[in-house]
Amino acid sequence: MNAGDDSPRSIADLISTVSASRLTTFQQCRLKFYFRYVLGLQRPKTSALHVGGAVHETLKYWNKARWRNESATLKQLHDAYLGAWGEAAASNGEVEEQKTGWRLLETYFRESPIKPDEKPEAVEVSVEADLAKHGLPKLVGIIDLVRPPGIIVDFKTSGQTPVPEKVAHQTDTQTSAYGVLYRECTGKKETSIELHHLVKLKNPKLVVTALEPATDLQKTRLFKIIESYVNGLNRSDFIPSPGLQCASCEFFSECRAWS
Repeated sequence: MNAGDDSPRSIADLISTVSASRLTTFQQCRLKFYFRYVLGLQRPKTSALHVGGAVHETLKYWNKARWRNESATLKQLHDAYLGAWGEAAASNGEVEEQKTGWRLLETYFRESPIKPDEKPEAVEVSVEADLAKHGLPKLVGIIDLVRPPGIIVDFKTSGQTPVPEKVAHQTDTQTSAYGVLYRECTGKKETSIELHHLVKLKNPKLVVTALEPATDLQKTRLFKIIESYVNGLNRSDFIPSPGLQCASCEFFSECRAWS
């Protein structure tokens, strides 16, 4: 999610640009989108979000060090992780979660397909694509990492081992958006898109899912999704989507009171 993307915003502002995170939330549940982005309701971070955020920041530190042609020791990486975690463990009693996050990172650094001396093409880069010629708003996003030669990488933490076919479908909006953004920014086609899942099991593991470059069909589907997003916001179409996902939704109480 983009920084500040979940603060209260007007419908006009939300339509002027779109991001993969907002599109995905809108697809999941339009009422959840309304609570998160229109009203900007804030909720305390869950332990899973603490882990994911701290892991992500530590990987960014590691990638930026390699981009500067510097080496990062395991101690430096651990210090970066503790700094990213902040006061979460002390204030929320999440010492075990903090340990879990670091075990994930140890597993990643040990098993990563990225060599220590591989210099990234880009790290945590903000990109945008003007889709006005398609009658659509500007697409914006932040790409975690671009490996040579033109491999887009997205880091994810998960409690379950991802199934390649399912994860490809579940992340289709995001990966298609990354493909469009990369091509707009560089003028060339991405080589592939890699999803690096750090899986939180008793014995943590790394699962890398390599996807082909976004196809024309995926691009068309993405544009249709953006069109639906714009039309929905213009109609104030914010209805709930009850399902199994509701059990972990931070806006469950607000949704129950919706009328």
